[in-house]
Amino acid sequence: METIPTLIGGELVTAQSGQFIESFSPATGELLGRIPRLDKEDVDFAVDAAAKAAVSWRRTSLQERVAMVTALADRLEQRGEELARLDTMDNGTPIWVMRRIVKMASSFMRYQANVATEVHGQTVPDDFDHLNISIQEPYGVTARIVPFNHPLMNATVKLVPALVTGNTVLLKPSEFTSLSALELAKDFMEIFPPGVINVITGFAQEAGHAIIDHPIVRRIAFVGGANGGRAIQERAARAGVKNVTLELGGKNPIVVFPDADLDAAAEAAVTGMNFGWQGESCASTSRLMVHESIHDEFVARVAAKIDALKAGDPLDESVDTGAIASQPQFEKVLDYIELGKQEGRLVAGGGRAQVETLEDGLFVRPTMFDGISPGARIAQEEIFGPVLVAIKFNDYEDAVSIANGIEYGLTASVFTRDYNTAHRFARDVEAGYVWVNTVSRLLAGTPYGGTKNSGIGRESHLDELYSFTNTKNITFKF
Repeated sequence: METIPTLIGGELVTAQSGQFIESFSPATGELLGRIPRLDKEDVDFAVDAAAKAAVSWRRTSLQERVAMVTALADRLEQRGEELARLDTMDNGTPIWVMRRIVKMASSFMRYQANVATEVHGQTVPDDFDHLNISIQEPYGVTARIVPFNHPLMNATVKLVPALVTGNTVLLKPSEFTSLSALELAKDFMEIFPPGVINVITGFAQEAGHAIIDHPIVRRIAFVGGANGGRAIQERAARAGVKNVTLELGGKNPIVVFPDADLDAAAEAAVTGMNFGWQGESCASTSRLMVHESIHDEFVARVAAKIDALKAGDPLDESVDTGAIASQPQFEKVLDYIELGKQEGRLVAGGGRAQVETLEDGLFVRPTMFDGISPGARIAQEEIFGPVLVAIKFNDYEDAVSIANGIEYGLTASVFTRDYNTAHRFARDVEAGYVWVNTVSRLLAGTPYGGTKNSGIGRESHLDELYSFTNTKNITFKF
């Protein structure tokens, strides 16, 4: 099996060392391909190519840059089924979910392209014989380091804010799920000038560190775990003064008050866990907080819904949840389930799911625990798997205290018919993105991001485009 080439400087290449990483299907164990294992030498070459391209790319008209991004969105839609199937095999997420991701990615790309004209400077009042203006300028070479959970989304949507504002990009996908980025590299090569987009495959400790350490890369955007985000901040600070934004993890609460529409809330408790993504989503509402007066009956209702979910071959249209993306993540999730059995009561699922003909697949039964203390590890630490924990609260102040008593602050959801309670909770909860009587709705144009250890910066919003520019002030005297 030949190594699948990557894109650097407008050419399809492999690692200069000749090394590669084998990519396996988490559902079947099948070897899907070999990806280039790039290192510092390859990254240096890519940065040089990106820096050379940045000179002309920043001078390319905004209309031309937007047209190229729109062409990429068109290509994504044209190849949607092919790319969705590739991501399903590589990542383990069910095919019906990946089809939705294709549509969502195209929609977000078009929004970002259309709003690019709103990135502009200002004129500032000055003396009569002076003109004072500010303008927005690109950084030059930027980096997007993304995780394993949404490969296709990460390889398309995450590039647009940098591209439309005149930057060139180093895209570093996860070593576990690089195949869709490598397939899209062919489209990048056809649509964009050489060096504008470069795909850096390999391990974080090799290719990732080389990107962060490079003095020319002054703007880094990372999506991943909190520990990884802090490590990037530290490493980037040693390399220079860099602009680093972080979209990190969450242990997000969904809070159900006794006056809520309990049917809708029970459905949302399952939907919000993103079981269709095996719970591998930072926005998953993985802490179900229920008022003590309705707790037992409500938890039983949610547990029954979770037990009814079907895990299986992600290419099977009928399954609810697929395979965990990698062996290390699979083992991590199973370890947390064993921990949960010590810290609380298992009420749904638990352990490995047996899928006929796919005995070696990395399948985990959608799982729920009850009787969990707010301070328990399984209630405090992000699992990034299909595991929901239920926690009892007794009044409003207790609910807010438990919801905020954690290092994360990404999303939160509250269910109540009392809009006084809803408004209070939305203000009091420490989270960057809050839902009231709904869950898991992410709308292009709304600022997505977290507080505390859930990150810094906002994405999917005009703010993200501005974050890929520097502000320059210019004063003219006549």
